[in-house]
Amino acid sequence: MYLEIVTTRPPATDLGFLLGKHPERCQSRELSFGKAHVFYPQADEERCAAGLFLEIDAVALSRSHNSSYADSFQLGHYVNDRPYAASSFLSTAIAKTFGSALNGTCKERPELAEAALPLEVTLSALSAAGGEEMIRRFFEPLGYVVDLETQLLDEQFPRWGASPYFKLRLRHTLPLKQLLRHLYVLIPALDNNKHYFINKDEVEKLLEKGRHWLPGHPAVELITRRFLKHRRSLAGQALERLAAADGQAEEAQPEREEEELEEKISLHQLRHQTVVEELKAAGAQSVLDLGCGSGKLLRLLLQHGQFARITGLDVSYRALEIAKRRLNWDTMSPRLRERLHLLHGALTYRDKRLEGHDAAVAVEVIEHLDEARLGAFERVVFEYARPRTVILTTPNAEYNALFETLSAGTFRHRDHRFEWTRAEFRAWGEGVAARRGYRVRFAPIGPEDERHGAPSQMAVFY
Repeated sequence: MYLEIVTTRPPATDLGFLLGKHPERCQSRELSFGKAHVFYPQADEERCAAGLFLEIDAVALSRSHNSSYADSFQLGHYVNDRPYAASSFLSTAIAKTFGSALNGTCKERPELAEAALPLEVTLSALSAAGGEEMIRRFFEPLGYVVDLETQLLDEQFPRWGASPYFKLRLRHTLPLKQLLRHLYVLIPALDNNKHYFINKDEVEKLLEKGRHWLPGHPAVELITRRFLKHRRSLAGQALERLAAADGQAEEAQPEREEEELEEKISLHQLRHQTVVEELKAAGAQSVLDLGCGSGKLLRLLLQHGQFARITGLDVSYRALEIAKRRLNWDTMSPRLRERLHLLHGALTYRDKRLEGHDAAVAVEVIEHLDEARLGAFERVVFEYARPRTVILTTPNAEYNALFETLSAGTFRHRDHRFEWTRAEFRAWGEGVAARRGYRVRFAPIGPEDERHGAPSQMAVFY
């Protein structure tokens, strides 16, 4: 069982600091099911490759009381794929050998733990119940470039056909701790056959490694169930706690707090009306509402027959439930329901369900994302979904000085991660347009002040 991690950002040997393993030494560690070896096939300034080679002791496993992974036939403890195919054994080895990197700590170079690095991962053999489609479904929404190579069951007898194993290569730019957490959760979820007993401790491990990325994954429920070996009660507990841990799944309050602040100028309604007029002028027939919240824009879109397909996406289950209630989902006419689709998902993970729309809108949404995640948002919308028209609105930070109840230096809502001036928004929007092959124009929303501009600002990308 072999895992290789490569980086090419000079000095590439920084990978050794992150993993806590010196590139010039081969290091081994005894595990309850075998031995893990860490070594570096290449370690120089331009490229550093770290290998984790895992030896499985089949005899020791056969004597273990927790050997439910084995086949039921007599030689099943000895004749199986455990020594070769990546499985929950590898996740355990990652936690034992790369524990500090997995936890996001780096004693010698603390700043490296948060640095986004160009990383390439190779798994020599991955067991995946569900095949290629499942592997892509798990990794691609996280932004990975996935390369898969099928393997023959026996090279000497090609007529036997392909085996159920894949050589997997992943490429992404992200902190190493995120990569290891993804592997820790997704490898055993793909194998769907964990080697040890599943109990509440496994729920805690899933939450610890997945709370920062799993809630927004389109396949969160499937991953959770498979990681917990389909233990329904444990999976239910995990999903509930993941939803609670999601910073965007609190109360569906962000809109209301801003509405109260901006109530005197009816800015919330004005934004929606302006966006609808832009969509009509663009000739859009299918519209994607990113961060649809409680569904106020969706309701307005449904009033216009031009929009034949309307899709609302939100990371919060609670917000989508509120949207269903406010839109009278249960009693909605079949004709309206055919036009409306509600999706649970994140704005920063690739999701093929978002493709194929004429237009996408994000009304007062991007400011709720960490600025470090805007690159992922840009790729999801402008590279992968790639609608003909994209409309974004965001607060104008300069106008905040005119709100009497807003203290100087504070944002309009406690969940805002930033609020941009007009110049900052323009610089970001023009950069996106140049990088992604769009044209963009900017417009104010709301009454304009000579000095501070309008309270909200809009970018329309074509």
